[in-house]
Formats: sequence, C-alpha cells, structure tokens
Amino acid sequence: MAEETGLTTGIAHHGAARLPSVDIDGFNIELKDEDGFLGDRASKGAFRKILDRWRKPLRKSGEDPFGDEPSDKISKKKLDEMLVGDDTEASAVVHSAIEEFAQELAYVTRRFLKTKAWARTERIVVGGGFRESRLGELAIARTEIILKSEGFKGDIVPIRFHPDEAGLIGTLHLAPSWIFEAHDGVLAVDIGGTNIRCGVVETRWKKAPDLSKASVWKSELWRHADDEPTREGAVKRLVKMLKDLIAAAEAEDLKLAPFIGISCPGVVNEDGSIEKGAQNLPGNWQSSKFNLPASLVEAIPQIGDHDTAIVMHNDGVAQGLAEVPFMQDIERWGVLTIGTGLGNARYTNRRKENGKKENGKKENGKGDRKAKNGDENDKSEKKAKKADA
Repeated sequence: MAEETGLTTGIAHHGAARLPSVDIDGFNIELKDEDGFLGDRASKGAFRKILDRWRKPLRKSGEDPFGDEPSDKISKKKLDEMLVGDDTEASAVVHSAIEEFAQELAYVTRRFLKTKAWARTERIVVGGGFRESRLGELAIARTEIILKSEGFKGDIVPIRFHPDEAGLIGTLHLAPSWIFEAHDGVLAVDIGGTNIRCGVVETRWKKAPDLSKASVWKSELWRHADDEPTREGAVKRLVKMLKDLIAAAEAEDLKLAPFIGISCPGVVNEDGSIEKGAQNLPGNWQSSKFNLPASLVEAIPQIGDHDTAIVMHNDGVAQGLAEVPFMQDIERWGVLTIGTGLGNARYTNRRKENGKKENGKKENGKGDRKAKNGDENDKSEKKAKKADA
C-alpha cells in the first residue's frame, strides 16, 4: 500500500479547476443557513422526511395508504406507481411531498445562483440517484417552473445519462483528447459512500470526437457499505475489480488507453490526497499518509504497454462532466446531484466543438487555477443570507 505521494500518477493535476473542455468555477460549495447546511434540505433523506410529514395526518386516523412501512424504506418504484395509481389519497401524498421538495430545491438553487461562482448560470443539470425516478423528474420540472416564475432565464434539466453511468462517463473529460487515439476505451471508477462502481467506458471518439457517443461497455458494482471493509481492504477490492475489467477488455480485443479516471467524494488536492468530504468512505481516506491514485499506480503500474496515468476529481464534478458535449450551445452551466447530500459544481466552457477557445482566456498549461470549493464562502453568499433573512 503506497503511503507516499511521490509516485507519478497522472498527466494532469488531480482536482484541477482547468480541464480540457471547461473551467470549474466552483464545486462542493457548502452553503449554510440558521438550520445548518443548505444541501441537507434538498437531499434524498430530506425528501423522505417530507414524505413522512405528509403521511402523519393519515397515520393518526389509521388511513395511511402506505401502511406501517417506514418512509425511508419505500422504493422509488413504488412511489412512482402510487403517482399514477387508482389510490387518489396515496397519489396526493406523493404529489404533496414532491411539491414541498421542489420548493426546497428551488430555495437552495436560488442561493447557489446568488453566489459569485454561480453568477450568470444559463443551465443547471440535475443528477444523482433521486433523478432516476418519475417523482424525481417531476420535482426537477416543478423546480424549474418555480424559478422561472421568479425571473430565472435558464433551464433546469435532468441529466441525460443514468446516474450510475454518468460518473464513469464524466471521467473521460478529465483526460486530454490525445490519450484516446488508437484506443477503444478507458477504465473509470465512481466511488460513493455506499457503493464503488468500476467500468470500462467505450469512447467511440472516432464517431464523435466530442465524446457525445461514449457509453459504459462493462461495469462492476460493489456495495462496500454492506461489508464494512477497512480502507486497505477497500483498495484491494478496487484493484481486483479493475484487473478483472482489464482482463475482460483484453478477451474482447477492446484496447484500453493507459488511463484511469476516478470520481470520488470530497475536495481532492492536486497531489491526489483528499482534504475533506470523504467521511462516508471506509476508513480514513483523508489521512496525509493515504493517496488512492498512488496506491492504484503501485498495484497497476501499466495498462497494455504504457505506464498508467490516473486523474481523480470530485464526484459531483465528474457526473456533471458527462454533459459537456451537450452544453456547447451555452457558456456557463452547473450541476446539482441529489444523493446523500447535494453535490454541486459550476462550469464555464473553454471552447466550442471546433476546438477554439470559448472565452478567450489564456491557458496556463498547468490546470491549477483555483476553483472555489467548500472552504470559500464568498461575499456574494453573505449578501444572499442577509437578503433571505
């Protein structure tokens, strides 16, 4: 297990604010109000609490259409069925919860839009597991209507890829385009507080150089929360998953680029260490002695005939990056990911599809422009708090 960060792990800085196609204006911003972190008001858990509140009046009269099942155990599929089912009372409960959640999401989004990093945002993509349901789509649509009624001129849309695959596909945009030449796909890792998903992402860059036709060729999922492994055990299992995927690709003559893109919770430092936000991962991933990219390079030093390169970034950032090819009609856009918390990132396109720079900014070649992250509550956010008080 590598405990030092001296191993060369990449072709770019980890957690960089300047990527090949976009500048990251801010990510993992942790806005607060008098009740705590704003993101907690628009998470999966928040929706379940809202649903439970709407069930209480019916529960007292013994007419709860969901019976004794706890709100946090009701599947999204069942809630979707209730929306269009014959039980009007159950449908009304779910609709009421969606409306209240949309109001909360609109409030949180409004606060983001008032920060300096999110100024002049033209479109917001909403991802995360909550989006993968009819109730999630309705909540997103209702949020857009609320904000547009208040003068927001942009769009709020669900992410187009399945949330389980968006984080993998998005890691393609962490790498320079030349690395895809003469290769069919790359390895990608999406690490979450409950699951670790690894996959081979087929770039299809010959058909679409902008990576708009990229797709997950094969993936493996490990629900690490069930096994409660140590940090070292988690890395060992991750290495095995990656090696299995390499073997599967070789068996099918799918040529992998010597690159692994990693999507991980928290604020990722340029050396690959994690500054904060990894508290839900197994063991202490924020230790100064732990470096995941270095550990993986040590375990998988080569892919094919070339040295392995790794780039790691925040999971919300990576999920949003999957939308890069479809955001070329605008300049400034953001992503919100509704999961255990509310992930967030704001981007400015650097160039159009023809490769010309979009905003005329001079490139420094190092990818180390500092993005605003959770540590930087700017002055505009303080003004927003006063305005909402």
